[in-house]
Amino acid sequence: MKLLTAAQTRQADLATLQEQGITSAALMERAATAFTDWLTARQTPTEAGGILVFCGPGNNGGDGLAAARLLHQRGYLVRVYSLVAAKYSADFSLNRQRLPLLPVTELDPAALPVIVPGALVVDALFGTGLTRPLTDAAAAVVQHLNQARARVIALDIPSGLLADASQPAGSPVVRARHTVSFERPKLAFLLPQNVGFVGRWHVLPIGLSPHFMAQVASEMHLVDAPLLAGKLPRRATFAHKGTYGHALLLAGSVGKTGAAVLAARACLRSGVGLLTVRGPAIGYAILQTAAPEAMVLADPTADFVTELPDLKSYSAIGIGPGLGQEAATKQMLAKLLREAKVPLVLDADALNLLGANPGLLALLPPDSLLTPHPKEFERLAGPARDDYHRLELLRAFCQKHRCYVILKGAYSCLGTPVGALYFNPTGNPGMATGGSGDVLTGVLTALRAQHLSPLDAALLGMYAHGRAGDLAAQKTGEASLVAGDLIDYLGPAFQELTAPETF
Repeated sequence: MKLLTAAQTRQADLATLQEQGITSAALMERAATAFTDWLTARQTPTEAGGILVFCGPGNNGGDGLAAARLLHQRGYLVRVYSLVAAKYSADFSLNRQRLPLLPVTELDPAALPVIVPGALVVDALFGTGLTRPLTDAAAAVVQHLNQARARVIALDIPSGLLADASQPAGSPVVRARHTVSFERPKLAFLLPQNVGFVGRWHVLPIGLSPHFMAQVASEMHLVDAPLLAGKLPRRATFAHKGTYGHALLLAGSVGKTGAAVLAARACLRSGVGLLTVRGPAIGYAILQTAAPEAMVLADPTADFVTELPDLKSYSAIGIGPGLGQEAATKQMLAKLLREAKVPLVLDADALNLLGANPGLLALLPPDSLLTPHPKEFERLAGPARDDYHRLELLRAFCQKHRCYVILKGAYSCLGTPVGALYFNPTGNPGMATGGSGDVLTGVLTALRAQHLSPLDAALLGMYAHGRAGDLAAQKTGEASLVAGDLIDYLGPAFQELTAPETF
């Protein structure tokens, strides 16, 4: 799914009007109806206090007025408030005229209405057309809403939040409990710094032009089922273990053999034909017992990995989980980067070694796949001013080093050498637990060993990893989720992604 900028969203609206021969007011009615359907499915009309709708002078305010009218028609008690402005949009004025039975109270910054804690408020003050921070009366209204501790639902986007750019420090933004948007989520919804404004977001279809959506160019995408369709092929009848590759994992050190076990078990559950784990000698018995399907090569050193095996027989190599950062391990990593002729997946201490020794980055083979969390990425690419700047650093890093990087977190973001960004919607806070990243390393290594492209492996891997977490959380709850649970649900996650049999 392509993500659109605010400007592209306006272009999509215009294309829809032209192709479908409708007015902007008719499209606004669609949006208001979709929003009203969503809200009335969750809110009864009998709740005391009713619904307070705060409208601005533009088209977002017009959406709010239309929604207020529809809610009133369905029997809800609605009170409407409007910012005073020198100019109102045409669709605002039209929807204002359609409210003969509902008074609209003009907002006076010196005497703003009392909002009781827990009141249901619809924020329709400003939409995606905003390009600068709110000031004066608008800022006063936003601050009033935030101080009221109301249940705020933002219509399209929280007022004051910029759709495509970072917020200036201290600028007033509505803090919504829910944000209901249309057709596509905004980039702002996917970034950690905005979660306090956006709350939980929801996207409703309103029939925007499919032709425009297909043709518009975008470097940003939200991973979804259509994007992944056909990327994980069905298995052939006469396939054998050699068909699906031989992966090598370089992982583990004293006290961290568990990371190697998790990566190995995840790799095995992700379809690899053969797996060999190179770990410290101290972990040999643990690995053989915990992952009997894998072959284990014990390093000559007891406590960490210092030497590479012969690399000729492997189709992909994963390195990093629990590896440690010993000097000999660093030398082993440098040798791997120089000599590997197959795809690499780098995580954890392999990334920390790269960050501490920037000269190693020059050895990174093209199409390598890196999986840092934000702190690990900072060690590689430098500190970011904010989440938008971090995306710029991600693009630049991937282009410079011709690599793929999954920046882990809620809505993990895959950066690519061509500058495209892919945000992953699966996963949940229960996955914020030790070992989740090791599982992802195993998954990605298995997919690369099966000869999937780096892009397809990364997209499938991060989606299936998060989906396994969602399936596991349904059984364990988020608080009780552990990394091993993810492995148990990789099978169902991949089953959902497997291409159906065709005739």
